[in-house]
This record gives sequence, structure tokens and C-alpha cells, in this order.
Amino acid sequence: MSLPFAESLAALGRVTVHSVAGLGYGGMLLLESVWFMLWGWRRGQPVRLSAIAAEMRRIGVDALPIVCLLAFTIGIMLGIQFIAALKEFGAQSQVVVAVAKSVTREFGALITAILVAGRSGSALAARIGSMTVSQEVDALAVIGIEPVRYLVAPALIAMLIMLPLLTVFADAVAIIGAALYSAPALNVTAQSYIVQTLSLLDPGDLWQGIGKSAVFAVLITLIGCSTGFSVTGGAEGVGRATTRAVVLSICYIIVADMIFSFFLNR
Repeated sequence: MSLPFAESLAALGRVTVHSVAGLGYGGMLLLESVWFMLWGWRRGQPVRLSAIAAEMRRIGVDALPIVCLLAFTIGIMLGIQFIAALKEFGAQSQVVVAVAKSVTREFGALITAILVAGRSGSALAARIGSMTVSQEVDALAVIGIEPVRYLVAPALIAMLIMLPLLTVFADAVAIIGAALYSAPALNVTAQSYIVQTLSLLDPGDLWQGIGKSAVFAVLITLIGCSTGFSVTGGAEGVGRATTRAVVLSICYIIVADMIFSFFLNR
């Protein structure tokens, strides 16, 4: 076996082992977080409502303006694209259902999750990474505070609540954006466009996006927190972990979305 080939094979093995270890560590964080949510109060380690509320504000409320702006832009963009594409077949009337189902099933959850991953996932990795480097996480364990209960569980609960809510809000704003652009092109009012959209949507369309967003919430939280806990190398390591958390979150979100789309739209 040639030396370059052996080195490449060894590098592939190290990456594989590291990836499997990361998946296992993320799974353990999830199990511990769920345990503290359900039974932590029995051991004197409850998940504080104040901590959950603070995380909900950071993850959801503070992200609302940029989510609205991005969703509104996506709605207009979809209206432009679908009108241009369907016009070639004389099917402009199908723009309403095309935009509605694309937004609720796919784009609302996907765009919101990518935005939250870049905003809140990186913040989780940076905050926990800074605490790990400065040995604050070890200090929490020494004084009897479980780091997973204190740092991970509130973020997971808040993400599971706020990301689906942000997704629903993004769906509504995107449809309004599409209505403002598409209604004049279709010779209808924006109000009638929205009424027709609501009549064409099924509850399953909305629940499909909400279900996706719940899975995305778990992925973003676990990746951000596990990356933060594994930081080494001081401030430079925190920067690398933050970048890694964002990249991994977006990659996993897109792969999970592809898997959902394959099984839910067959």
C-alpha cells in the first residue's frame, strides 16, 4: 500500500470516527435534556422558566424583524418566478396554489431554520465555547449545577417553541408578499388572493412545515451546544467552533429537509 493512499485512508477513518462520536455526543445531550425537562425537579435540578423565557426572547422575539423581512422578500421572489414560469403555459391562475404550497411545505421552514441557525446556533456555540474555555462549565459542575440542565435544556425548549412559531409567521408574511406582487398581475385584489390561498391550503400543508421546523430546532440546538462544549484552543477555538456550528447546522438542515421532502411528497 502506497504511503499517500494510507494517509488518505487514515484521514478518512479519523473523520468518520470523529463524526460518529459527534452524533453520539449530540444524542446524549438530547437524552439528558429531556430527562432534566421531565424529572430534573425531583433531583433539585429544575429547568427554570426564567431561563426558558430569556432564550425564547433571544431566539424568537429578537429574530422577528429579520424573519419578516426575509419572508416578505421570499414571497415576492416566488411570485415573480412562478408568474414568469407558468405564463409560458398559460397557467398563471395556478400561481396562487404554487406559492401557497411552496411556502408552507418548504420555503417557510427552510429559510427560517437557516436564519435561526446562523443567528442563534452560532450564539449558542460562542456562549458555551467561551464558558468552556474560561472553565465556567467546570465551575458549574463543581458547585452542583448540571451544565446540560443550565445551558442546553432551556435553549432546546425555547427553540422547539419559537422556531415553529417563527415558521408560521414567516409563512403568513411570505404569502402577503406574494399577494402584493401577484394580485395585480392576475387582475385580482390582494384580499381575494389571500382568501383563495386559504381555501386552497390543507392543514397538512401547514403541519408539514411545522413538523420540519421542530426537527430543525433540535438539530440547531444540539449542534450549537455540542460544538460549544467541545471547544479547545482559547479564543481562536471559539471562532472555529462558531463557524463549524453554522456550517454543520445548515448542512444538516438541508439534508433533513431533502429526506422529509422525499418521504412526504411521494
